[in-house]
Amino acid sequence: MDTVDLFFVAGKAIVIWGVSGSGKTTIGQMLATELNYNYLDADDFHSQSNKATDKMRMGIPLSEEDRIPWLNSLCNDLREHLTNKKDVVLSCSALKKQYREILRSADPNYNHGSYASAVSFVLLDLPAQVLRDRLTERAAKGSHFMPASLLQSQLDLLEIDESEGILKVDATLSPKTIVNTIKEM
Repeated sequence: MDTVDLFFVAGKAIVIWGVSGSGKTTIGQMLATELNYNYLDADDFHSQSNKATDKMRMGIPLSEEDRIPWLNSLCNDLREHLTNKKDVVLSCSALKKQYREILRSADPNYNHGSYASAVSFVLLDLPAQVLRDRLTERAAKGSHFMPASLLQSQLDLLEIDESEGILKVDATLSPKTIVNTIKEM
């Protein structure tokens, strides 16, 4: 008789996503602390060439060839958390539906396209002008590698598909209100 390996995923993953400047890191860290989950920031998984040399710092948008290995690395880390029964919050742009599918597949039980996964998504949504203002302020402080000039490229990639069952949160609200909203989901 053949044996079938079944994966029992007890861990949960919440991906806080949106374009640069939406508050992913702030909200992700706060949520992870309040829920006592592990925290991952997708920016920490970017290759040095993506961050420092010839890409984002120079205002060059990432290509699919840059993004897919990065997303696969994130997926592998999420899978490790889930299969080891560890809950995790990940802050990640995940702008395209295809990218979210890669992350959902961290759940070994996930059936592609079903959207039923141990990985759930929360979109931090806010107007483009607010994003521009935040990125400009951040650039003036030198506190992030992503320049405001790349905002439009991210907005152009942004895909929101209601069929995915994504929680959309108004990111102009206070961080505490946003975290409370997510906790109630």
